[in-house]
Amino acid sequence: MAWFKRSKENIASDSTKLELPDGLWEKCPGCGEIIHKKQLEMNFWTCTKCEHHFRIGSSEYISILFDKNSFRENDRKMRSADPLGFVDSKKYSDRVNETMKKTGLSDAVRTGTGKIEGREVSFACMDFSFIGGSMGSVVGEKISRAIDRAYRHRIPMIIISASGGARMMEGAYSLMQMAKTSSRLARLAEEGIPYFSILTDPTTGGTTASYAMLGDINIAEPKALIGFAGPRVIKQTIGKELPEGFQSSEFLLENGFIDLIVQRKDLRSKLVSLIDFCK
Repeated sequence: MAWFKRSKENIASDSTKLELPDGLWEKCPGCGEIIHKKQLEMNFWTCTKCEHHFRIGSSEYISILFDKNSFRENDRKMRSADPLGFVDSKKYSDRVNETMKKTGLSDAVRTGTGKIEGREVSFACMDFSFIGGSMGSVVGEKISRAIDRAYRHRIPMIIISASGGARMMEGAYSLMQMAKTSSRLARLAEEGIPYFSILTDPTTGGTTASYAMLGDINIAEPKALIGFAGPRVIKQTIGKELPEGFQSSEFLLENGFIDLIVQRKDLRSKLVSLIDFCK
């Protein structure tokens, strides 16, 4: 039967596969859209289709928020010691050195001062790429110094959090940073100097239990994971099903734990409005 036959000539055997250059495209985890990196950057590293907010680092936030060439970094070379001589799958000191080479950062936070539409602020931004944005002694010290600068110069304090929690390799030294940073923020509050906390995906553990949730205004990016322990641990502990959307920005806003959810493209203008309101 004629319809059962297939002509081999209709199949191009010498067809070439289209190769896409590596590193130029990103797949959105939210909707699966393939986005050119340049387009993603122009859209503040958010998906053009579903507005999923990609995780970004301190360099990207600095470029989004600050007036051109106004940001001045402080304590850039401060780095962690290894007070416990900690070893898991490798030495902690080796892990720090490897992460420094990989990321170009000295630790999981960058701090400094700069201007947002001419308004001077003290600023700290965490980097999740540095050992999961974990809070160790250097993170606590750098954030404390940034808060002290806000106190001395009477300028607003802004902290962007992205963290997996306390850095277990530093034991109690890490946990002490919770009290250290919180006490500095209390002094800031006594002087009426505004502190704006921005929570991004993810913000968990000791970071959430300290400075991340102590803002005069707590702002979150859409659909960010925010909490102390992870949902799986909580579920196992209480033995109950968790509400839908538990620990998302939207759930926390609905239940009064944060004040605002702000899209990344609107973050700069919203901060300017809040700074002016608090004058």
